[in-house]
Order: sequence, then C-alpha cells, then structure tokens
Amino acid sequence: MDKEKIVDIFEETEALLSGHFVLTSGKHSPSYFQCAKVLQYPKYLTLFASMIADNFISTKIDAVISPAIGGIVLGTEVGRLLNAKTIFAERKNGSMCIRRGFSIKKNQNILVVEDVITTGGSVKEVMNEVTKLGGLISGVAILVDRSNGTINLHKNQYSIVELEVVSYDVDSVPNNLKEIPVQKPGSRKT
Repeated sequence: MDKEKIVDIFEETEALLSGHFVLTSGKHSPSYFQCAKVLQYPKYLTLFASMIADNFISTKIDAVISPAIGGIVLGTEVGRLLNAKTIFAERKNGSMCIRRGFSIKKNQNILVVEDVITTGGSVKEVMNEVTKLGGLISGVAILVDRSNGTINLHKNQYSIVELEVVSYDVDSVPNNLKEIPVQKPGSRKT
C-alpha cells in the first residue's frame, strides 16, 4: 500500500491532526498522529496488523510487547495474528517497566510493536527492559515513523509508513507555531 493511501486513511478517520502539539518526545509539531482513532476501526486495525505480521511471519517470535498506551491495541492484534503472547510495558515513576504479572524469560524472542515514533525513546526503553530481563529482540515494528526512516532502532525494523513530519526542539519553535495554543495529546507527561 502506498504512502498516500495510508495518509488518506489517517485523514479519513481524523487520526492525523493539525495544530500545535507537544509530542511524547517533548518536541513541538504542527501535526499529530492519533493512531488510536484509526485503529478503532477493525478493518484498519486488521490491515495494519496484517502488514506487520506478514513482515515478521518467518521471524521467531515468542511474544509481542508494546509501550503503553499507544502500541497496545496494534501489538495485541499483531500477537494474535502471529499466535504469540502479547504484553505491554508501562511507565512507573517515569520509567518503562514490565508489571501486572507479565514476564519475559531468558532467551525469549520478542517483537516490539509501537504505533508512532519520532525519536524512538519509548521503544528504546522497552528494548532495554526486555534485554535487562534476558529477552532477545527479534525485531521492531512501527505503524508511523515520523523520522522518515532516520531512527534505526534494530537491524530487523519495519515501518508501515515513513513520513518526514516537522518537529522542533522547545527552543526552536517558529513564531507562527507559538501563536497556536499548545495541545499535549501523548500518554507521557512532558
């Protein structure tokens, strides 16, 4: 599926927003991908999860893990399609950790699934937690890579769509963007 069709799906489902946003990474942007809005539709959840599962079908995967909250829905569907256990990591005292009785066994092959990355910070934290517990990262799957492919998290990385979406550090936000009220739709306090 080409990039334009995927962007059309995001626009059709009002999952691509315009305004002034502070992203989970702390960067400012005039656009925001609210993947939950597109993934609420079973046909799109199945479409995107199938694209990921098809890409990793020949990779040994024992479990799928996603950073909470954004990656959970997509990761769960990918795990279902791959017939793999699905778990998630979440923040506790500002750091990603595995809780709720979830566990990772030594040498277990793990696929990390995330909805959107800009810097890849949350995914890196999850990967560190997995390896700290003895798991092996088999791959990383991303629905929307806002870095346009410049963030390389793993040698077996797959993004459904790579887009160059403008974002700014807090000290370099342009005046026209500063004039728009700030929204912070991400799941992490910035």
